[in-house]
Amino acid sequence: MFRILLAAFVLVASTLTAAAFETRASAAFVMDQTTGTVLLNKNADAPLPPASMSKLMTLYMAFEAVRRGKADGGLDLNERLPVSEHAQSYGGSSMFLRSGETVSVEDLLRGIIVVSGNDACVVIAEALSPDGTEYGFARMMTQRAQQLGMNNSVFINASGWPQTGHVMSMRDLAILADRLITDFPEFYPMFAETEFPFDNRVPSNSRNRNPVLTMGIGADGLKTGHTQEAGYGLVGSAKQGDRRIIFVITGLETTAARAQESQAIVNWAFRQFAMRDIGKAGQEFAKADVWMGSSPQVGLVAAEDMSVLMPALAEREIEAEVVFTGPIEAPIAKGDPLGELVFTPEGLPEMRLPLVADQDVPSGGFVTRMMTAAMVLVTTLIQGPEEQS
Repeated sequence: MFRILLAAFVLVASTLTAAAFETRASAAFVMDQTTGTVLLNKNADAPLPPASMSKLMTLYMAFEAVRRGKADGGLDLNERLPVSEHAQSYGGSSMFLRSGETVSVEDLLRGIIVVSGNDACVVIAEALSPDGTEYGFARMMTQRAQQLGMNNSVFINASGWPQTGHVMSMRDLAILADRLITDFPEFYPMFAETEFPFDNRVPSNSRNRNPVLTMGIGADGLKTGHTQEAGYGLVGSAKQGDRRIIFVITGLETTAARAQESQAIVNWAFRQFAMRDIGKAGQEFAKADVWMGSSPQVGLVAAEDMSVLMPALAEREIEAEVVFTGPIEAPIAKGDPLGELVFTPEGLPEMRLPLVADQDVPSGGFVTRMMTAAMVLVTTLIQGPEEQS
């Protein structure tokens, strides 16, 4: 293990560190999506009632189905799906669908995203369920969530309707938001739509309840939620410049508190943290000894330009370590991952950036192997077998 000081690589301007955010939410998770840095974690792994925020899982699976296409057992955006009596029976947020009618998949997706239609969720669920039931689809949701690394999520229905055992963690919701943004850029703009007057049925229920969309802070998604048990929650995302954050909150007491907390979190995440350049592609951070190679050492360099998220006003030189297991056995190919640059900015989790070989190092020839063997033998004779071990 080698230890270095990054004074030559990090230039900053003040002595202050990022102020911690004291959220009023009962559970919260804030992540800088650009770097994967966790900025806030409060009860983030506790399985809690997610209310309508769990509709995001229904949407993820619907998007997957559209991408597969109808020929492969999926959906087509223009396909019209039948509304069942079970779908019509749902109360709460609704598109006010009528049993027996058919609705296009695209309208159902917008109905879930913008007006949070419980009935629309059921129509999608019954169409994709292996047994044609909402609960059959919910089992699929749980299985797919586990595949995505969402280990604290269990679904009993497709909409987040209050039901014993239907839970998600705030971290899981952030994972899901990240996947929606990353995996489905063609659908993500729907989350920024502020109104969907479906068939002009109920004009008073045509507006998106997400308060951050109209705040002018770069917010463009994703989903609100509210039940008496869960309180007021929100899965949000905002982009300013080259950075995007994802945040999840729950347990707020009013819609006003949810809006205020969301705005405060976005402002804090962008103002208190900033991207800093650490090194350029090809920049050498250390040399590693090579075993049985044509060259005795290999340089450990940055594979690409390195930037990390830091407290915006931090100044202290950042102490870092170059960590690798050496000596490194030849042959080595240029670009092989050999080590990591490891450091921990104050107030943030440990960060690890990959370092790679700066050149090819072929295996040494006969002379190299004989010299290496002789050196090992001499060292063993001098130190003795017990000390050498």
